[in-house]
Amino acid sequence: MKRCTKLLASAALLLAGSTAFAADIIEGPVGDYCRTVGTSNLVLTDNIVDLKTQVVKLMDESVAVANSSEWINSSRPAFVWASEAKVACGMAYGYLKTNYKDEDTLNKCECFHDRMVEYMH
Repeated sequence: MKRCTKLLASAALLLAGSTAFAADIIEGPVGDYCRTVGTSNLVLTDNIVDLKTQVVKLMDESVAVANSSEWINSSRPAFVWASEAKVACGMAYGYLKTNYKDEDTLNKCECFHDRMVEYMH
């Protein structure tokens, strides 16, 4: 019984300590993941058909990298950025199917894809 109580107390201390640490991380400075700040080239594209084509291209490339054992097993973070890019590009494409240009997801799509490519080379 004493051992169980000690175990629970230790777990509570670990949880309390990790929560305080997590709060410090959230309040810290936020890193800029994209090299360029501002509007992406995708957002500047006015033609929805061309924009859909570009987003699908970036999404397909990201999916290919995310499914490639070469990048899954690599020590480089290309797989991580590919996974982020495929989600962001998929969301952007979903909006585009309703003819809505969501600037946030378009910016993320291009940014994350660019980071993926950067880590591949």
